[in-house]
Amino acid sequence: MPISRKIIFNRLERLRVEDTKNGKLLLLSLFIGILSGLLSSVFRFFLTSIENFHEHWIQLGQESGLWSILGLILATSTSIFIAFWLVRKYAPEAGGSGIQEIEGALDGVRPLRWKRVIPVKFFGSLFSLGSGLLLGREGPTVQLGASVGKMVKDVSKHPDYGNNPLISAGAAAGLAGAFNAPLSGIIFVIEEMNGHFKFNFYNLASIMIGAGISDVVVRIILGSEVSLPLGITSEWEMTYLWLFPVLGVFIGAIGWVYNQVILLSLDAFKKYQNHIVLTSLFLGVLVVSVTIFSPYLSGAGYNTIHQLVQNNYSLTFLLLLLTGRFILSIVSYGSGLPGGLFTPMLTLGIIMGLIFGVLAEIVLPGSVSEKGIFAIAGMAALFSSTVRAPLTGLVLAVEMTSNYGLILPLILCTAAASVMTTMLGNRPIYSVLLERVLNPDLSQEDS
Repeated sequence: MPISRKIIFNRLERLRVEDTKNGKLLLLSLFIGILSGLLSSVFRFFLTSIENFHEHWIQLGQESGLWSILGLILATSTSIFIAFWLVRKYAPEAGGSGIQEIEGALDGVRPLRWKRVIPVKFFGSLFSLGSGLLLGREGPTVQLGASVGKMVKDVSKHPDYGNNPLISAGAAAGLAGAFNAPLSGIIFVIEEMNGHFKFNFYNLASIMIGAGISDVVVRIILGSEVSLPLGITSEWEMTYLWLFPVLGVFIGAIGWVYNQVILLSLDAFKKYQNHIVLTSLFLGVLVVSVTIFSPYLSGAGYNTIHQLVQNNYSLTFLLLLLTGRFILSIVSYGSGLPGGLFTPMLTLGIIMGLIFGVLAEIVLPGSVSEKGIFAIAGMAALFSSTVRAPLTGLVLAVEMTSNYGLILPLILCTAAASVMTTMLGNRPIYSVLLERVLNPDLSQEDS
């Protein structure tokens, strides 16, 4: 009998310790959500202000002539140079999207130096994104959120077993804060980081708390507007449901091309990594030139998306725009400047969807009630094929546009895109980028 009592007591004691440990984990996730939401809000506020100023200066340059344009080139090149300098001097891991660095940190093969990464990623991303390059805000907010998770873990002196769930909670909170998309943040960690995230009930609860609280904070500060309020209805004809997997197959092939060219661009810029003045000047001239030629070719693509969906553009225009933004997206990310892949990629997917809608209307008159439906499917499909995370792509498209009635067509489209790109041998882009970080000598020619 005494032995039985001792066994029961030990079990109860282990349960008490376990509950205390997990309770602290959830409380720390709450703090991470608050801090990540605040940081995402401040970042988005300053970025919007800078982008508005940049847009105003572009208009001024178009009206005022050569000297204003030269001044804009100088300012843009200087902004890009500062971003390069911050990353190269203080935190090289803050370059690019940073998501591959988070995956490396979860595996314990990359350090997460939050004291350096947070300021460098924050200010470096403002300079690089504010210059007009085709980079997204989600990469910075995800890496910032993960760094906040590591900071909270270190400051609270939480044991090392809290590294994985707290960094993951921060990453989910960062994506939620970028797009007002908490479910996407949760699913992204589970799906994209499945080989890195240690899955159990309390770890899952921690990323849910982090993402949810971050979204609440961002909505309180910046408002609850949908990230992409396209005004598209969710109505679709059952008869033409087969068009969505056809679109998925097409974009799945493009996703394979996109990943390959991204790696080639990284290799090309790597040869000039010690010439940041020359590279900054090249990018500054490029950005200003294409923006003055067409504002649709500048920035992450939010304004471009709104204009494309609300107006009827010709097939020729859409094809030219797709070509231009495809090249500029590749160049922007290949430079190694801090910034994400998501938003420029989603913009490309939307353009592809619109092109498909125009072609479908030509081949099958009356089959397309609203081409914008294919635009939303396109953004989900391209994300799914490049990142190889179809569920995240589906949920992200739904949350960003608030079109929950498109779930069935999006399932078919993202599934087809993922299967197609996998059959072509395409690997998840962030896994490949992590391999390149761990092996700097790896190049596209060698892989």
